Amino acid sequence: MTMNPDFSVPHIAILGGGPGGYEAASVAASLGARVTIVERAGLGGSAVLTDVVPSKTLIASSDLMTRVEEAAALGIHLGHTDGALIKHADLRSINERLLGLARQQSQDIRAGLEQLGVRIVDGTGRLAARHTIEATTDSGVETIEADAVILAVGAHPRELPTAKFDGERILNWTQIYSLDELPEHLIVVGSGVTGAEFASAYNGLGAKVTLVSSRDRVLPGSDEDGAELLEKVFARRGVNVLSRSRAAAVERTGDGVAVVLGDGTKVTGSHCLVCVGSIPNTEGIGLEEAGIALSESGHIKVDGVSRTTAINVYAAGDCTGVLALASVAAMQGRIAVAHFLGDRVLPLNLNHVASNIFTSPEIASVGVSESDVTSGKVAGDIVTLRLKSNARAKMRNTTDGFVKIIARKGTGTVIGAVVMGSNASELIFGLAIAVEQSLHVDDVAATYAVYPSLSGSISEAARRLHVHM
Repeated sequence: MTMNPDFSVPHIAILGGGPGGYEAASVAASLGARVTIVERAGLGGSAVLTDVVPSKTLIASSDLMTRVEEAAALGIHLGHTDGALIKHADLRSINERLLGLARQQSQDIRAGLEQLGVRIVDGTGRLAARHTIEATTDSGVETIEADAVILAVGAHPRELPTAKFDGERILNWTQIYSLDELPEHLIVVGSGVTGAEFASAYNGLGAKVTLVSSRDRVLPGSDEDGAELLEKVFARRGVNVLSRSRAAAVERTGDGVAVVLGDGTKVTGSHCLVCVGSIPNTEGIGLEEAGIALSESGHIKVDGVSRTTAINVYAAGDCTGVLALASVAAMQGRIAVAHFLGDRVLPLNLNHVASNIFTSPEIASVGVSESDVTSGKVAGDIVTLRLKSNARAKMRNTTDGFVKIIARKGTGTVIGAVVMGSNASELIFGLAIAVEQSLHVDDVAATYAVYPSLSGSISEAARRLHVHM
């Protein structure tokens, strides 16, 4: 769609085309604003091109491999040689597919924005002044002046000084898709969400995996029951978890790698994937000169409606350090637009954010955690139901997982939940609605669940939280 600029309407310029940027652009254009977005790598940003979309596509392939391996328990017999199941992951094909899907998703986002009349500038941008973006493109340098600016510049993988990425053997999560063959032995450094997901995925694809964790358990900060069960699943499937083992360095050893632990011990493998957090892309783009305050970690300081310390300059996404989720970035972008244009706006509420860890099995959560209750921070009642008693789970040979619902003590309002199991990312949505809308456990229990279904355990857990009046 070609549109002539209407200089009588507000002009919003957006630096960065990830979820925070493209969602802001979409909403702003829909509300009648003139929108220009500057993106250097492709619409969708790292979430679409190098992070969420590729990694979850990889996980989809891994999940299928796992299901195939368990087929015999469901009465399905596949080809065997000498009693061993024949299975092989063609990593080149898997990576070609996931990168192709990422490109297609990026193109779809671009087409959608262009249809709304958003002007897309392919180039590298920086703030030349508070409301001016200087974009360097193949055609030269363009100055874009606007009434408001939204910064959605994202982040990049953190590199350890003693573990330099080489893109061949020592990799970050954006580089690992360049591999053509499955690693013989993948050492994953970092047991947070990203590390746990890749450890789970490559284990499912058939690689030997060692997970180096500096903490007492995997997924520190996540639901303790879920993390403990995942460790049991890892042990059963052959993932070697080295807890309380900090990686001091990663070295090349010719045709492999050696991870040097804090006590001097060396763990050798064929490849190493380093997952130790990310760094915001805020350095050297004119932020401090424009009066935009940064935290000690380099993240842009924002308030509940995405405002920075500069008037009519907003920020969204991983560069703010609020919560590194695409859904949160998108919400921050939408809130920024609504605030600037005077539309109805509610401040960002992180207490209601639903999130998912795409390990096998998945772990999804929303709202108050069990640790909030046990620590006395929140007064609540908790019911946990293991999926092994669920009829649908039995039919699918699903033995690992549970449903946990947390209700406010005295009122019965649903304030938190955890679902662990296959498709937990889908099952959590109903409980997220319950948390967002402050539903009573009886409201959830009175809602018909399909029988048999995994969601039936959600209904059952809610019934067990009923208080007789």
